[in-house]
Amino acid sequence: MKIDWVALVSVFGVGLVATVALVGLFTLGMVGLSKQEQATQQGGSAALARTGAYACFAFCAAAIAYGIHLIVA
Repeated sequence: MKIDWVALVSVFGVGLVATVALVGLFTLGMVGLSKQEQATQQGGSAALARTGAYACFAFCAAAIAYGIHLIVA
């Protein structure tokens, strides 16, 4: 049995980067929603925070859907 270490490290690196990116995007979405809530309580407009949060969540959903597509195909 021979292990292709370069491929193993490559898969690990891509998985690590993808995980950090998805968690970061989801965190930005949650921060955007909390800023929207704060702005609403203070009587301001929160359209930009809400739009940014929804965009982050949409990118997360698209990345997850693409990953599922890669697994199934």
